[in-house]
Amino acid sequence: MSTQQGSLALLDDPVAQKLLASTLPARLAYNWSDGTPRLVPIWFHWNGKEIVLAGPPDAPKMKVLHDGDKVALTIDSDSMPYKVLTIRGSVRMDTVEGVSSEYDAASRRVLGEEQGQAWLNQIGAMIPRMARIFITPEWVGILDFETRFPSAVEHAMERAAGAGA
Repeated sequence: MSTQQGSLALLDDPVAQKLLASTLPARLAYNWSDGTPRLVPIWFHWNGKEIVLAGPPDAPKMKVLHDGDKVALTIDSDSMPYKVLTIRGSVRMDTVEGVSSEYDAASRRVLGEEQGQAWLNQIGAMIPRMARIFITPEWVGILDFETRFPSAVEHAMERAAGAGA
């Protein structure tokens, strides 16, 4: 039997591990100060227990997110059969001098060593401090469109199997 959607144990699933190590951007969902939703693509770093996002301290999301806020994050593959990792969790934030080690790691993972270093040299000259958003997973879901489907599709498949019996 597969691990239940929502379980943090899904972070150890091969689909989750592949997406957490991928060069794909994450998509962060949060609420703006007026309550309307926002969704932004962003580089990420998985430190083994938290998703870490980093950027300029004056980025819009940094102005409205606070310790304890709830957010959602997804990492989706871009080819069929689609693989999707969805995480809901709480935010913890801080600021560091220079480029954060997590941003450094994400840059090198996404761009490769040489281009990553070139980008880090540029960004380091422009941004003397970085804000970090740590997302502690509280709910995890996986869709792989092979063994795990959206719940409505799974229910339809169960109904169809029952009707054919």
